[in-house]
Amino acid sequence: MRKILAAALLLTSTLVNAQYWQQEVRYSMNIDMNVEQHQYSGTQTLEYINNSPDTLHEVYFHLYFNAFQPGSMMDVRSRTIKDPDRRVGSRIAALAQDEIGYQNIHVLQQNGQPLGFSVHGTVLKATLNTPILPGEGTSFAMEWDAQVPQQIRRSGWANKEGVEFTMTQWYPKMAEYDQDGWHADQYVGREFYGVWGSFDVHINIDPNYLIAGTGLLQNAEQVGFGYDGVKKVKVKKGQKRTWHFEAHNVHDFAFAADPDFVHDQLQIENGPLVHLVYDPKTANKENWKTIQEGYLQKYFDFMAEHFGKYPYEQFSIIQGGDGGMEYPMCTMILGGGDDFEGFTGLFVHEGSHNWYYGVMGTNEVRHPWMDEGFTTYAEERCMQYLFGHEGDPFAGAYRNYLYLDTNGLREPLSTPGDHFNYNFVYGINSYSAGALFLNQLEYIIGEEAFARGMKRYWNQWKFKHPTPEAFIRIMERESGLHLDWYLSYYVDQTKSINYAITAVEPVQNGAKIELSRIGKFPMPIDLSITLDNGQTRNYNIPLLSMYGNKETSASGAEAWPWTHPSYTLPVNTAGAKVIKVEIDPTHRMVDIDRSDNVWIAE
Repeated sequence: MRKILAAALLLTSTLVNAQYWQQEVRYSMNIDMNVEQHQYSGTQTLEYINNSPDTLHEVYFHLYFNAFQPGSMMDVRSRTIKDPDRRVGSRIAALAQDEIGYQNIHVLQQNGQPLGFSVHGTVLKATLNTPILPGEGTSFAMEWDAQVPQQIRRSGWANKEGVEFTMTQWYPKMAEYDQDGWHADQYVGREFYGVWGSFDVHINIDPNYLIAGTGLLQNAEQVGFGYDGVKKVKVKKGQKRTWHFEAHNVHDFAFAADPDFVHDQLQIENGPLVHLVYDPKTANKENWKTIQEGYLQKYFDFMAEHFGKYPYEQFSIIQGGDGGMEYPMCTMILGGGDDFEGFTGLFVHEGSHNWYYGVMGTNEVRHPWMDEGFTTYAEERCMQYLFGHEGDPFAGAYRNYLYLDTNGLREPLSTPGDHFNYNFVYGINSYSAGALFLNQLEYIIGEEAFARGMKRYWNQWKFKHPTPEAFIRIMERESGLHLDWYLSYYVDQTKSINYAITAVEPVQNGAKIELSRIGKFPMPIDLSITLDNGQTRNYNIPLLSMYGNKETSASGAEAWPWTHPSYTLPVNTAGAKVIKVEIDPTHRMVDIDRSDNVWIAE
């Protein structure tokens, strides 16, 4: 019987694990850059492994640079949405021919044989000569040339601080295929989703340029990449310098290049080697130096303690881009400005993306709140720690959320990132509401279960593609509570949370407290009761749908069914008088009207 049981358990475990799969890619690229013309040519060999249970008959590649052309979807969307991103506006429409971006594919082969393809905006579709069977792989070879666009959004040359090349979303990138099929999303403005794999990249460039980005530099001595920056290693006239990078367990590759870059490095104790690469002529050098004086060590320590240990050998902070943007093993940020805390906050946000974008490879296109919101939650907690701020670090997020809710502007968090009616609604939903999803979840399940859940989420789902359902299952296991109701109400609906104290009536030996659910979004209730003898009684009223109570020192109470608009809590006070009652005294519940959350005896 024991052998049969053991075999059954093994089979069950295998079946559970077999439910999750992900594709794999192995890029090998050779890039030749013409810095004067802002152009480059590339060759690429891509090994693609189909770990899905499906036979694939076509593949898709992203050609992101094609978005930076007049008439592109990014251009038209920016000129027709009511509140365009000021960094984009109508700038794409005004680009000259030598300022646009493009990627022209000249050769595409599968296993050495020519492959027919068609280009649709920022996506290439190829019908395969040989379908890729489940568990099998294939090889693609590609040759292309590209023009780097004038810097507008994320990528480009000559950003506003003078960084020459921010090379992000720059190569033909295989689209992701998962349990929902191909994700061949056009590049309209929002975030990204990529296949896990490895990169072996050779970049040939003018010898005066310094490069930093994703991966580990394989030939640092040859290119002279040291503490004081790139050494002027002598090369023959007209000869370029080759930078060789390798990266493993990543889903993208980015780099920046500039002849004026300088390079600092800092070894984090029990953490990565951090490279800081910036232009001393436009960066605030004092900020780049000061952040090395304890702040980076404290940052990596805090993130490891609360969310998970950074898993790579190195991390690079690079001046570039149009604000701040995350990529595997690095981040591009603007380097100027006099506000050190603002500079640090920008790094902390973009750096923390390497947890929820870089290592937890969620589908940002479909679930932007899982990346931006989780990152914002970590950022606010970390900044409070680094700078010793008092008060609620999420006060601003609550104000933003309530503004949408009370003005009829909310859209479901499940809205894909490019499809919000307004850019500012996308921003509040993804950043503020996404962070409050976690802060309110901590209220629902308790601080200890939440802390365990965040670490378990990291350990179980790093280097994968977790979904909202995968995350909520983790929190259910750690809390022992049923939470699908919360995910549904918060992410897929736009109902409001609104509770009120409607009456406090004295009865023999105590009081009867009447509560009302005004909004359609049900929640468990933390209730604080203050007596005239100085005592405070705390109660937790769970939802019936939770099938349990959170870990708390508060007294339990009868569960509240979501169908019931009112609830009565009898309280035995041993004759003491109730002088104050408050719903949610920690203010973590997103109640749109707190004016009726407190009752005070007259």
